[in-house]
Amino acid sequence: MASLNKVMIIGNLGSEPEMRFTPNGNPVTSFRVATNRVYTTPEGERRQETEWFGVVAWNKLAEQCNQFLTKGRLVYAEGRLHTRVWEDQDGQKHSRPEVVANRVVFLDRQALAPLPEEKAEERPEETVSEELEPEDIPFEQS
Repeated sequence: MASLNKVMIIGNLGSEPEMRFTPNGNPVTSFRVATNRVYTTPEGERRQETEWFGVVAWNKLAEQCNQFLTKGRLVYAEGRLHTRVWEDQDGQKHSRPEVVANRVVFLDRQALAPLPEEKAEERPEETVSEELEPEDIPFEQS
């Protein structure tokens, strides 16, 4: 039987992206994305809840995210959900779910300029989307 592990989120960066390198020299960039949900309680009170997602990008996508993303930017991230497991200095085991991105689209206007070394028609889809506006995304907005 087939299975699927796919996550799509749209939200704002909560902090500056952090880029590191693996011992083999592969770049990896981590950033946090906040999504908001507005709803009305049965009593008629409108409330907003924020959900935070850790996102990890690798290789060229990691470099692009590190170069162009900044705190507060609106971003679409697509990838798979992965649970990272580690042990701290005291031997305590921890785990945290994170989105391993295979596609990141910068949704606000600041990211629409082409990369200096690339022609507009050669830009990777993961970097820029000129024709996509947040209101064009086919999701119900609250």
